[in-house]
Amino acid sequence: MKVAVLTGGGDCPGLNAVIRAVVRRASAHGFEMMGLRDGWKGLLDDNHFRLTRETTSGILHRGGTILGTSRVNPFKVENGLERVKRAIERNDIHAVIAIGGEGTLSAATRMSQEGVRIVGVPKTIDNDLNGTDFTFGFDTAVGIATEAIDRLHSTAESHKRVIVCEVMGRHVGWIATYAGLAGGADVILVPEVPADLERVAEHIKHRHASGRTFSIVVVAEGTRIKLSHEGQEQLITSGALDEAGRPRLGGVGALLATEIERRTGYETRVSVLGHIQRGGAPTAHDRVLATRYGVHACDMVARGEFGKMAALRGNEIVSVDLSEATRELKKVPQEFFQVAQVFFG
Repeated sequence: MKVAVLTGGGDCPGLNAVIRAVVRRASAHGFEMMGLRDGWKGLLDDNHFRLTRETTSGILHRGGTILGTSRVNPFKVENGLERVKRAIERNDIHAVIAIGGEGTLSAATRMSQEGVRIVGVPKTIDNDLNGTDFTFGFDTAVGIATEAIDRLHSTAESHKRVIVCEVMGRHVGWIATYAGLAGGADVILVPEVPADLERVAEHIKHRHASGRTFSIVVVAEGTRIKLSHEGQEQLITSGALDEAGRPRLGGVGALLATEIERRTGYETRVSVLGHIQRGGAPTAHDRVLATRYGVHACDMVARGEFGKMAALRGNEIVSVDLSEATRELKKVPQEFFQVAQVFFG
């Protein structure tokens, strides 16, 4: 029985750990594993290679993905679904294991509804997939962001500056909230709560008036900004589109730094972490979680649990419907963000 595996969307620490685990577990079920290159594009272009213990040896600790990735969505390509089905039939593929985030797994959900045998694995540093407590890659991204915030603290205190740290998070603020809490940020701004710059400036001025001569502001890239109490919320973009046709985010940190300095008179700098957050080796936690996901996904194929996704519930790996995971994004709950707000200032 032949099973294909793909990695789609943005790269993420832990992808190779999943691939390795799937291949190792496949031997117990007698599966022949096929790696699809560059996400769904591998099926559209019939571009693949055989995955074996030898080809996946030594990849556990490596960042990125040996399969390559892209944001290509078959449903946005002419005759995409038909091309995918023909490739599956032509190569005698019994099932597809799709490792990805909201975009990749939304396509997987639709394909499952069209009769394609698919199993999902939740991957995203943003931790925004429903149905699972955590996605792999998130812990690594939070660790990198927290270390950066720790380093920014010392230079901000030395120079008596405000420093804005921009982290990833298009629609949700999980990285900003976790890293901000762990790093002792004085202000955390997330997409779930539009940022009122007047309130931010007043908060920072109050800190400095009480004798604290520096501040750390953590902001997710997708945070909408209110320049005044009555002003409209603005999403800051670069003006270009990404591979998926979405506005390419960028510039919210720089805007915040400019506005904070203008409104407070305090010297303010910005540090944008960008792709550093999702590059490099995964943490031990993400290696273990990704490995558990990979083993479970392979077992799901063996059991015929198609149209489902491996998910973490508590400390157990379970199977949930793909439609549940992709119905809506998992946002930072208000009650959790209120815990972070306790420490603002």
